[in-house]
Amino acid sequence: MRFSSLHRLVVRTSGFHPDNGGSIPPGDVAVLLGGRFFLFLDTVAENTTIRYTLFPERLYLRASNFYGEAPMNTVVLHATDLDGYLTKSDQTSIAQAHVLYDEAMNLFSNIRTLNAESMPKARAELTPVFERVGRYLKGIVADEPGIHVYSFETPQIQHGSASRLIAKLRNPDTSQSEFLYYVQRAYELLFAHVYADKALPKKRSIVTKTPVTFPVQNYAIHKIPDVDALIENSVMCVMLRGALLPSMIISKEIQEYSSNDFVTPFALFRIKRDDTKVEKNMDYLLDLGRSFFDLSQLDGKDLIFADPMNATGGSLVTIVKYIESQGIKPKSIRFITVISALKGALRVVRAIEGAQVYTLWMDPVLNEKAYILPGLGDAGDRLNGKDEEDNPRNMIQLMADYGTTITDLYRDQVREIEATVLGRNGI
Repeated sequence: MRFSSLHRLVVRTSGFHPDNGGSIPPGDVAVLLGGRFFLFLDTVAENTTIRYTLFPERLYLRASNFYGEAPMNTVVLHATDLDGYLTKSDQTSIAQAHVLYDEAMNLFSNIRTLNAESMPKARAELTPVFERVGRYLKGIVADEPGIHVYSFETPQIQHGSASRLIAKLRNPDTSQSEFLYYVQRAYELLFAHVYADKALPKKRSIVTKTPVTFPVQNYAIHKIPDVDALIENSVMCVMLRGALLPSMIISKEIQEYSSNDFVTPFALFRIKRDDTKVEKNMDYLLDLGRSFFDLSQLDGKDLIFADPMNATGGSLVTIVKYIESQGIKPKSIRFITVISALKGALRVVRAIEGAQVYTLWMDPVLNEKAYILPGLGDAGDRLNGKDEEDNPRNMIQLMADYGTTITDLYRDQVREIEATVLGRNGI
């Protein structure tokens, strides 16, 4: 790829003086664009590999050795801190969910060895087990005003659509492009449940021009839920990386329903969990140095977090607790997920006062590695493809890898994210 505006890229430990004057401190990384230089990273080791992406007509850099020991500007939350928010009743409920799901687990090993003729019998044995799990979870959630499960709150006639989507998302044979499509569909249902249904019966009329011009230009009137009062104060808070596309989808839905083409601001949080550890001693690492947000723009706002999976609740709680520690008081917190584990949902509503968790589906338990069971695997990998272990992509590279179809569909969201990363005036 040709970079016509790239003059010089330097990684040195002795300092660098660009052609037009000025200096860059030793050990730093800089790129010279059009006669100007800009710092991207500091204290980068000598011989560090730099990866670049052009999106669009700007160069983004990062060091391949970023992940490792947590840097100084990292906020860490431990699993023990999360569990401290749970009540004894919560712990009992979670333990009972494990007991019920163990019945299903005992049947799984038999299913793997069955032939086509034996499968109907196995299905007949497994179905009531999952029905008991579903009834149990519904009973627990009924006493939790902050947890909203689509299949528990909507008319039964609507459950088939949600169940079909979840089945497709769970299936390991679902391709990446199909997975992305089904996630989009899931968030359309979720947006309707979280916002559009709540706005009813209040509606507004929109006048739509049609392509038909004979004998005169034609128009149509459509009434849609008037959600302006519910969305106009919103900020999308993105938990990178799996939450990037879902956040763009929700922002697009808000824009489409808005009467003034409102595009939500974005706050981008680089957070990951330490997958070398197990669920009971997991660490959640919020890297402030690679996050992009303005705390003042979060105060008094309706913060929306969208993530395909809520396993432990740890990432969300880490971010919100950090925001609150800085004196920021959001007006509301909404966490919109495709699948949530019971434990993750309970942790969120216990740890964050007034938080509302919305999920298309609830799964009962986590395994020792903190994956949801039965779950759908790593949603981030299935949406975005896998990263190199020592060279994870940033949010701009992720958007570029979605391809032009997605970036064009969400072009206003892409521009807003780019402005958040680069500053309002760009580089």
